[in-house]
Amino acid sequence: MVQGTTSDAGKSTLVAGLCRLLRRSGARVAPFKPQNMALNSAVTVDGGEIGRAQALQAQAAGIQPHTDMNPVLIKPNSDTGAQIVIHGKARVEMDARAYHEYKPVAMAAVLESYHRLREQYECVLVEGAGSPAEINLRDRDIANMGFAESVDCPVVLIADIDRGGVFAHFVGTLQCLSPSEQERIRGFVINRFRGDIGLLEPGLEWLEQKTGKPVFGVLPYLHGLHLDAEDAIKTEQSDSAQGARLRVVVPVLPRISNHTDFDALRAHPQVDLQFIGPGMRIPASDLIVLPGTKNVQADMDWLLREGWAQCIARHLRYGGKLIGICGGMQMLGTRMHDAHGLEGAAGSRSGLGLLEFETRLEPEKQLRLVTGKLAGSGVRVSGYEIHMGVCAGPALARAAVEFDDGRREGALSEDGQILATHIHGLFDEPGACAALLEWAGLDRPVEVDYAALREASIDRLADTMAANLQLERLFAQMR
Repeated sequence: MVQGTTSDAGKSTLVAGLCRLLRRSGARVAPFKPQNMALNSAVTVDGGEIGRAQALQAQAAGIQPHTDMNPVLIKPNSDTGAQIVIHGKARVEMDARAYHEYKPVAMAAVLESYHRLREQYECVLVEGAGSPAEINLRDRDIANMGFAESVDCPVVLIADIDRGGVFAHFVGTLQCLSPSEQERIRGFVINRFRGDIGLLEPGLEWLEQKTGKPVFGVLPYLHGLHLDAEDAIKTEQSDSAQGARLRVVVPVLPRISNHTDFDALRAHPQVDLQFIGPGMRIPASDLIVLPGTKNVQADMDWLLREGWAQCIARHLRYGGKLIGICGGMQMLGTRMHDAHGLEGAAGSRSGLGLLEFETRLEPEKQLRLVTGKLAGSGVRVSGYEIHMGVCAGPALARAAVEFDDGRREGALSEDGQILATHIHGLFDEPGACAALLEWAGLDRPVEVDYAALREASIDRLADTMAANLQLERLFAQMR
């Protein structure tokens, strides 16, 4: 099991790289994360949803993502409440205190999935969540040491040196653990190092002497990796964006979900992609994309407070293009109805009114892997649907996408300026991305194979780990 001294220490990345290395060696390996809190999710081959990081790790292992790889997924829809997904299906809405009482039920689901994976694979690489040093969460823990202790799993601890204080992170984390948990940690990995490794070596020697545990290696800071983020939005500009010709802006909604939809645009050499957060000036652009969200109505209120309605109206007056994805699509309609109170108080409210349809939230979540073509163009598109909204209205007669199963989905405005769809991964297919960029005004867009970039990044990550980790020593800790 890989645990981290903090969130975003590199747990997901280390597991992905180790999955690829073990796959190369011929081992049958699967990733596993007992409990995940994330709004970036993926649809699995068995029709459920899991965290995107586990889907990426499955790709690294050369297998299809399955709900057993992330049996408990927590999707926050407010600062205190969340949707609890068990074995890929939304089960209940809870606040933090209620979920704490629910954890024995969640733990049963975790162990059920874990034992199924153990029966199918030679090796299961487990990823922790947050940090095991969060002592306020130790009672009934199912995400870190609570799980490791219950299945007798050895642990590797990773820390991000780029944050600073890496030795304090390691030693302090150990001090917060019980004696049996301290013994369970077999060694350390330092992540995101840049500089002269010789200057770090005295610290490594001190850490090993202080703790009696080995440092399995120091991983360098790798720029330009195209790997799905678990939750954090990457705002850094890639080198490929220099001299870009099409300007795309995306509002960072408070409950933005599946922002990995934009990874292909970030990697495109002809696109300048900007995420616009609260209080930031909304720049002029060629294309505005309203992203998915876990709470459409609350994020609609945020959009209005931040001045996006006026900005979008001006953008359309000057000929700009607009895309709404999933929750972003639902915002484009005339009305949104939540009779069951799934996103807060039951009731209805107005949307932006840019397309003639209404959305009705239903308790049953729609989860589908989809393939088809962009309507009217024949260009292939593939992705997935994760939504509770059901849309109806005359605007849907001009569908945006025609699926291979005969369904028609989404909407395209009569003037051709607005496209709405529930499909996540809209830009992932090279041809679809190029066609949409051309529709948005880009002259002669090149096709970028983002799937190939992601695969190359996994290989680069694995090669870096092979060069910088004591793999024999680390793998010897696996039973």
